[in-house]
Amino acid sequence: MMKRRNLLAVASMGAGLAVPHVAGAQGAWPDRPIRIIIPFPPGGSNDTVARILQPKMQEILGRPIVVENRAGASGSVGNGEAARAAPDGYTWCLANDTLATNDTLMQLPYRAGESFTYCTVVGTCPYALVTHPQQPFQNFGQMVAAAKRAPKTLNYATTGVGSGAHIATVLLQQRGGFELEHVPYRGGGPALQDSLAGHVPLFMSNIVIILPHIRQGSLRPLGITQKTRSRFLPDVVPFADQGFPDFEALTYWVLVGPARIPAPITARMQQAVAQALQDTNVQARMADQGAEIVASSPQQTEAFVRAEIDKWGAVIRDNNIRADS
Repeated sequence: MMKRRNLLAVASMGAGLAVPHVAGAQGAWPDRPIRIIIPFPPGGSNDTVARILQPKMQEILGRPIVVENRAGASGSVGNGEAARAAPDGYTWCLANDTLATNDTLMQLPYRAGESFTYCTVVGTCPYALVTHPQQPFQNFGQMVAAAKRAPKTLNYATTGVGSGAHIATVLLQQRGGFELEHVPYRGGGPALQDSLAGHVPLFMSNIVIILPHIRQGSLRPLGITQKTRSRFLPDVVPFADQGFPDFEALTYWVLVGPARIPAPITARMQQAVAQALQDTNVQARMADQGAEIVASSPQQTEAFVRAEIDKWGAVIRDNNIRADS
């Protein structure tokens, strides 16, 4: 994955620019409500990040921002709806890493590299593997030992087949020589509820939706997927320091629209997001969720997603990850 510091360098370019007036044959943009599709159920990280941005973006753009959840098939239902929309700047989608991984994993009526206008990467964060406090293992080493004693008897939840959390866990298993049983969910919200209830013993998730529960003690972290310790979870040891050198997998939230949205509209939308992310309240709420702000340019965003398609596509093919795995 492209280093976050490279994306942050782009953020400083766009965030301070004045937001231009966009006019054309249909008049100034925007002149009506803007829809942002969330391709996962309420309660997941995409939904959380969108609703943090929503009030400030409405203020900046002067129009309502309507957040709509369109869940299904690891995000491909909502992503597909965005790809089919009119390229007028009134429909966007806050996608995540599955936008790139689904390109290899599934036979889709759209292609991530060609079917979208890329606006901005809003932010990134690591994944954490967590367990219910009533589970017997106290740390990752004990969990691995339990999995080796009884292969494929420990279930782990993710937001879906081919998600970054799923692929990261597959790589951990292969490098660590243990086997878990994957339980894919339709989104982070449902997976979180089952994890909190103890219905599934393990949950690999980006830290946005689980950070409060880790801090409250209702979920026990076993490790995180970034190479260095997180400023949000300083006591949680990275997998890179638990016998998996250089292991890293980050998630991200990327704002895309249908292909061929006029460049001036895309630029204004990106600058509105960047401006919203400069707001101290928005920054505080993103930090509360464990999210690192990025706000990349449209050009950098497209290059980033294309690189993600290539990187994770190779991992999916090399590890024979299938939509039914």
